[in-house]
Amino acid sequence: MNLKLTEEERAFRDELRTFFTTEIPADVRSKVAAGKPLGKDDFIATQRILHARGLAVPNWPVEWGGQEWTPMQRNIWLSEMQLASVPEPLPFNASMIGPVIAQFGSQDMKERFLPKTANLDIWWCQGFSEPEAGSDLASLKTRAVRDGDDYIVNGQKTWTTLAQHADWIFCLVRTNPDVKKQAGISMLLIDMNTPGVTRRPIKLIDGSHEVNEVFFEDVRVPAENLVGEENTGWTQAKFLLGNERTGIARVGATKVRLARAKSLAADIAVGDGTLLSDPIFASRLAELENELLALELTQLRVVAGSADGKPNPASSLLKLRGSELQQAATELLVDVAGPDSLPSGASDIDSPEWAQLTTPAYLNTRKVTIYGGSSEVQRSIIASSILGL
Repeated sequence: MNLKLTEEERAFRDELRTFFTTEIPADVRSKVAAGKPLGKDDFIATQRILHARGLAVPNWPVEWGGQEWTPMQRNIWLSEMQLASVPEPLPFNASMIGPVIAQFGSQDMKERFLPKTANLDIWWCQGFSEPEAGSDLASLKTRAVRDGDDYIVNGQKTWTTLAQHADWIFCLVRTNPDVKKQAGISMLLIDMNTPGVTRRPIKLIDGSHEVNEVFFEDVRVPAENLVGEENTGWTQAKFLLGNERTGIARVGATKVRLARAKSLAADIAVGDGTLLSDPIFASRLAELENELLALELTQLRVVAGSADGKPNPASSLLKLRGSELQQAATELLVDVAGPDSLPSGASDIDSPEWAQLTTPAYLNTRKVTIYGGSSEVQRSIIASSILGL
């Protein structure tokens, strides 16, 4: 199989590369490259620039801002965005609820939500996981009872990422408790400012605030905010999760991290040379670079073979190895920083800012082998669908 880009694809890549490196604010891209946290305004400003150029939601139907790109073009778009350290379009909007509304929503719902979702005029968060329904999502207990033209919602969601910024939440709720658990679930769109909705922050190990608990107490939701038909939420959730896994290998982002580790190591004195010239470190770096190259080639094969639109079980290889290499790259950066990685956000300690950012990034990247299908799930898929075990 010829995995080289065609002349047209190279021109497409170069056009995107120029746009990403000249039109996206340099201060935002430098934050991403350095691993600094982005503010809400950074995400909004970037996505609006992308959307104005037709680059925010290329996976959507054309009438709602999408592009009729080939799978290879989509892969180039994502890779170049990561390589340029451009914040990717907010996944809750671009990869999750947007495609769901486009696929299952009424025409009125599409017109009401999709333009604002693409332009990040509405910030969405995801109300799926609950304290007793994480991996076994179908066991969720948040209830929605029909009352005239409304649903009354009671329950709790947890690990709700960036809910502190959200205007709306797309929420899986139980609308029929008397059937098989997967069959009694619906999806509701809920305004976060509705009376009875409470957000509570969950502080992470590094002291940051990324995830939340969300509580619903007699929350009245208009029935027109039901996505599709009642009790079809499980089908919509599976469709959503399929979109969530797109691009989850994050090859471009890992390339940026390894390049940063190499650059930093070249400036750190070790004996008569630098850390980069240390044979043990150099061997470790070369191994990661080779493994990342192998992953990139696998990704190109998967992309090249997906033109017929059929799901490829090899995508589980991308998710599994991609998440492991993301973790390995952050671990390498921690080791480059050495003892300087121990402080975090400490202004009164003589430790470089870049070094203080390595440990929070390392800790935060522990999650990537869990979301989008844990490593155990991916290994089971590989064993059954690829190896035939």
